[in-house]
Amino acid sequence: MAPGSRGARSSFRSRKGAGVPSPQADATMLSRLLKEHQAKQNERKELQEKRRREAITAATCLTEALVDHLNVGVAQAYMNQRKLDHEVKTLQVQAAQFAKQTGQWIGMVENFNQALKEIGDVENWARSIELDMRTIATALEYVYKGQLQSAPS
Repeated sequence: MAPGSRGARSSFRSRKGAGVPSPQADATMLSRLLKEHQAKQNERKELQEKRRREAITAATCLTEALVDHLNVGVAQAYMNQRKLDHEVKTLQVQAAQFAKQTGQWIGMVENFNQALKEIGDVENWARSIELDMRTIATALEYVYKGQLQSAPS
């Protein structure tokens, strides 16, 4: 075998005895490996915990930003609703006033129509009186003319 091959190494260790680790050296090495492993595990846990806290912080910030954004919209909707409610109340008052005024106008128009009817009745009465007066005047004129012609002159 060649001096660098496995067989040569194992025979060298077995001859010298220094190449074979002792049980105490194995325990020390295992202890060191365990400590390294635990240290790496702790580092990973700390890193994971740090990332978890950062993720929670980022999620909280995002949630707050979304809520703030929604609150702006909700606040705007609330203000619009209040304005609409105010406008509805104003419109109801104005509609009631308009209905009252319209009722008054209707009453006035009805009174005016009644007055026109009465005027029409008076006009008819006046025509009737005028016609009667003409008839009487014609009759009186006829009688007068009849008396003039029958009177001796």
